[in-house]
Amino acid sequence: MNFRNQEEPRVLGFMIAPMVDILLVILCFFIVTWNFALAENELDVRVPSAAKANEPQPYVGQVVINVKADGTVIVNRQPKSSAELLDQLKKLSQLYPDQAVIVRGDEAVDYKHIVEVLDICRQADIWNVAFATGRPEQ
Repeated sequence: MNFRNQEEPRVLGFMIAPMVDILLVILCFFIVTWNFALAENELDVRVPSAAKANEPQPYVGQVVINVKADGTVIVNRQPKSSAELLDQLKKLSQLYPDQAVIVRGDEAVDYKHIVEVLDICRQADIWNVAFATGRPEQ
């Protein structure tokens, strides 16, 4: 027979240091993700300037369609064909019927490429389309 006294397990309580570590890692993850989500603007698309242009604040979830000077359509940093763009926009309009789309056309792009993107938006039942412009350089 074992008559030794057994120690009761110690209750450590709430340890704050590991919780703070986890929260800081999650905070860093969300900050980095937020910055990538807002940086959709393609660098090699130069939008035309307008005298009364205002720069709206980008938000997470906005759809930006970039049309390069050669007519290439880029969404989420990936080139898309007309069929791929139509399929993606149809899925988007089914999920979010009032989703806004921003078209960023290069100042040297042919007008027919912009009309093709607008036609695809209409086929996908997207009615809220805006055009991106830049401020004039002073």
